[in-house]
Amino acid sequence: MPRNNPQRRKVTLADIAQGCDVSRATVSLVLRGSPLVNSATRARVEAELKRQGYVYNRAAANLRRRTSSSIGLVINDLGNPFFAEFAAGADEALARAGYVTLLGNTGESPERQQAVLNSLIEHGPAGIILSPAEGSEGEQVLAAVGMHTPLLVFNRELPDDDGAHRWDTLEMDNEHGARLATEHLIGLGHQRIAFFGGHRDSSSVEQRRRGYAGAMRDAGLPVDPAWLIESAPTRLEAARQTGALFLRDPAPTAAVCYNDAVALGLILGLTKRGRRPGEDFALTGFDDVAEASVCVPPLTTIAVDPRGLGRRSAELILERLANPETDTAYTIAPVRLVVRESSCPPSSP
Repeated sequence: MPRNNPQRRKVTLADIAQGCDVSRATVSLVLRGSPLVNSATRARVEAELKRQGYVYNRAAANLRRRTSSSIGLVINDLGNPFFAEFAAGADEALARAGYVTLLGNTGESPERQQAVLNSLIEHGPAGIILSPAEGSEGEQVLAAVGMHTPLLVFNRELPDDDGAHRWDTLEMDNEHGARLATEHLIGLGHQRIAFFGGHRDSSSVEQRRRGYAGAMRDAGLPVDPAWLIESAPTRLEAARQTGALFLRDPAPTAAVCYNDAVALGLILGLTKRGRRPGEDFALTGFDDVAEASVCVPPLTTIAVDPRGLGRRSAELILERLANPETDTAYTIAPVRLVVRESSCPPSSP
């Protein structure tokens, strides 16, 4: 009598779904690391996957995801001209590669960021470029995008709870740029120099403050805590905070601004107070947005090529899609000082 020895049938998503009384779509979401599944259901599905010995074909899943024709681009402040230029550069490069850009704006809100990422993931993008909102946490972003969607972090660090960088990162050389700006003002003869704008818990602010403080320290100059003026990194908030520079005597004679938007706001605030930026108060920016060269006075700043950074971010996410197993990359873009009329020597007493 012939022996009955049938081959073991391959376990399917339908088998897993039936075994734990959920839909096939729910099983698929669990496999993709989606945050849309609650923890109890996720645990039940994962237990059933293990019980039935389901093998997840990662290569096939990656191939399916690669057929997506879209890349998510999530920006923390589209009202900032820097990010408008950055987004334009990214979109240009992605379009050349055949991708459509799905754009989201978080307005510097981590809560809004989570909502944008959750919605974006539903569209199944091939990857995401994220400029994190202030106060973002890596674990929250992971909960939104899952383990399998390629992510490029731009502008701010986004480590996980252990301090490790889970995703590819593109940053500007923030510390060196702020040092260049501060050394330029010191070279003009300024000794009382403020750092103006941004919030201290932002990694890019911390890096730029570190460059500023290092240049002051190397020149033997003090850093008065009262000269570290915080504000939202926007033109309007910077203008509102201008008075904080002059609460104590002697007041600063110059300021290294966190970015160009802050510097442009400070120019407005100084002018409203009867000051003459570029004549009796010196200031520098950071970014070199298009407006920096035509504002009054033209702004001394740190040039970073926002549009070029956008193109580079697109190249990096596309490289990750092509090589999903390579080590995480940490890229620092170079910067340079551009001297214009907003930086002047100290005025005579």
